[in-house]
Amino acid sequence: MRPVHVVGAGGIGCAVGYALRAAGIPVTFVEGNAAKVEAGRANGIRVDGHPPLRADFVHFDQWQPLSGVPVLLCTKCYDNPHVLARLPHGVKLIPIQNGFDPELHRLGHRWEGIASFVSECVPDRPHTRITRPGALHIGQRTAFGERPRMSRPNLSAPDVSMLGSLTRGRSLALFRLVAVSDIDPIKHAKLMYNAAISPLAAAAGIDNGALLSLPEARLLFFALLQENHRILTAAGVELGKIGPFHPATVAWILRRKWLAGLMAKFFEPSLRGTYCSMAGEIQKGRTEIDNYNGHLIRLADSTASPCPLNRAVYDLVVTMTAKRASPRRDVLASLTRQLAVKRAA
Repeated sequence: MRPVHVVGAGGIGCAVGYALRAAGIPVTFVEGNAAKVEAGRANGIRVDGHPPLRADFVHFDQWQPLSGVPVLLCTKCYDNPHVLARLPHGVKLIPIQNGFDPELHRLGHRWEGIASFVSECVPDRPHTRITRPGALHIGQRTAFGERPRMSRPNLSAPDVSMLGSLTRGRSLALFRLVAVSDIDPIKHAKLMYNAAISPLAAAAGIDNGALLSLPEARLLFFALLQENHRILTAAGVELGKIGPFHPATVAWILRRKWLAGLMAKFFEPSLRGTYCSMAGEIQKGRTEIDNYNGHLIRLADSTASPCPLNRAVYDLVVTMTAKRASPRRDVLASLTRQLAVKRAA
């Protein structure tokens, strides 16, 4: 059996790759971090609460993918150009990414995945922990406005059949596998949340729980969620259910401040000590802000929809990233003032 190549041994790559190994599928992890490659070769792939499993590890510089080999793309979107330049014709590419990358979209791959579970990887080691339970959604991708190519999902198709083996690993309790006919509604629903969580938490240097416990952060977080929902709705984007509520229900809750505040108190404890995928990236000089909020801004422009908060957080993160600035909580006050001015205008 040919190995599945998992490109990116981060939180999602490690979790999915581990589940494949547990189901008996050979896996080769492709990683640009030499320390992770060395640790993986020495100690295998690990998930908290489960025994380590042996797997092959190769540094990205030495990776030579072959035509017909399944490749799970679990990198950040800003790494896509390097990966795509390496892929041969006929590769079976399945991205599992949160952001929207126009270049990747133009590639014409058939399948994509979206994780509703959260997995945080230990620095410099292929060792992750699941911080929030959920599912791995797999479905066909479609261009906006097109109909899905299949009315029903078929994970026995040759290019995704190895993912069907994940159902044998359900006893691991890492995540559920959910087949959907069209991945786009799930991907945009995830974007609605990520584009509100990541820029605020990353710029302020706070954990996800603080987005609900700090009044200024909560105000901005709720306002961004509402703006994101308006942008997607105005653009005619269908949204799927990811998490306990459908996005339309979330928007309904947020319009009732007393209920939104009550729900914040309920969810905040489960988010303490967990961090967004953009955490620590501003200081490194690159983030996925263009693949998150940039995508929403482009959608808003296509329908002449106002998106003042998205533009504000986009400009903030871009400016901080260019300076490799340290996160600071006072950016929340600055954004709150901008929100107040916009509402008064």
